[in-house]
Amino acid sequence: MRRPIVPARFIPLVVGTLALALAALAGPVRAAGPAVIVLPTTGEVDGVMAQYLADGVARAEREDAPAVLVELNTPGGRLDATQKITGAFLEASVPVIVWVSPAGGRAASAGTFMTLAANLSYMAPGTNIGAASPVGSGGQDIGGTLGEKIKNDAIANISAIAQARGRPVEWAASTVSDAKSYSATEAVAAGAVDGIAATLSEVLAAANGKTVTVAGGRSVTLAFAGISTDVVEMSPFQAFLRLLADPNLAFILFVVGVLLLVFELGNPNLVSGIAGALALVLAFIGFADLPVNVAGLVLVGFGVVLLVLETQFTSHGLLAIVAAACVAIGAGTLYGNPGMPTVPGVEVALPVIVVMTGLTAAFGALIAVTAYRTRRMRTSPVLVGSLRVAGEAGIVSTDINPLGTVHAVGEEWTARSEDGRPLPRGARVEVVRQDGLTLFVSPVEPGSAT
Repeated sequence: MRRPIVPARFIPLVVGTLALALAALAGPVRAAGPAVIVLPTTGEVDGVMAQYLADGVARAEREDAPAVLVELNTPGGRLDATQKITGAFLEASVPVIVWVSPAGGRAASAGTFMTLAANLSYMAPGTNIGAASPVGSGGQDIGGTLGEKIKNDAIANISAIAQARGRPVEWAASTVSDAKSYSATEAVAAGAVDGIAATLSEVLAAANGKTVTVAGGRSVTLAFAGISTDVVEMSPFQAFLRLLADPNLAFILFVVGVLLLVFELGNPNLVSGIAGALALVLAFIGFADLPVNVAGLVLVGFGVVLLVLETQFTSHGLLAIVAAACVAIGAGTLYGNPGMPTVPGVEVALPVIVVMTGLTAAFGALIAVTAYRTRRMRTSPVLVGSLRVAGEAGIVSTDINPLGTVHAVGEEWTARSEDGRPLPRGARVEVVRQDGLTLFVSPVEPGSAT
């Protein structure tokens, strides 16, 4: 008789182990059902944030999520990005909830538009909302007809959003027309937001059972009892793009990129050219989400041109000094396009300006010193002048036809044949004369003394 594969006394243990394994597998399957998509959203409102939120709403629609919850803390940002976000919220086929948090956070300027565009909105204790008047990126008022046009357009936009979501229109308009800001308690009392919630669970509990209208006029009753949440962070690529949009980093990349390219022009090599081009590409990617002032960019570029001219003219460092001044002035005026809600801090920090100006000045000084020494070398009979090189013997390193190289005076030189005839590699030659860094040579007949 064959013996059983598993002894009888071990059968209960094996069955129990399999049951536990199946239960462990079944748990994640049950939890993998539709969950509330949570989108942590902080910092300035820019194109990357707009795409991140639009992608989050689209994902919730694909996964048939019960809602999208945006955890918001922003000082404001770009007008075009704000309009893209509010459009995504208003056209979403799933309920959108905005929760202004943490305590001490805010939904200022562009954040006010976003909060009002949600189906439901809540604020943590100690938060504030409002101050949505359009101003220049440096915080200055926009005067004249342009200022009136921008303000009236913003009032009309926020009024339409408030009307679409059933929120107080006059209250919403006051955040733009009078730049008013309200605490969480005041916003709830005015009916602008739906309540105060200190935690995410409190937000879901407060929203549970409410009926909202989504795109297409469809009514949805929120049912969050026992629901799970799925926190979706920005992708690494989006986070990298937001990092590049830092005004200081974009400026540093731009200056370093152009300095590396200038170095490449004077000292051809593979590394500095590629690194400089890459730094410039990354800088311009960052500039795409920043209010760049073309005049400031031109000033920085002009400073670079002066560095290049320093290598060609004897200015004794004057061009390098002017180049450093152009970089400093250009950095101070690099950002500053009006016509968007306030974006605090869109300027190059003073320490960064000082460091990069110093780096430019040091680079210019290096160019000036190197150029001065090179000019002295070109005229010194002791080092590379005609008295030192002419008459010296050499050997052809690569065929001269019409250009080639020779080894003379212990170095490799670009060479031409004096009478124009080709000279093969290995031929003995004599230096007849020198033109810059090019030697004119003539062949040495076998048996002759040089």
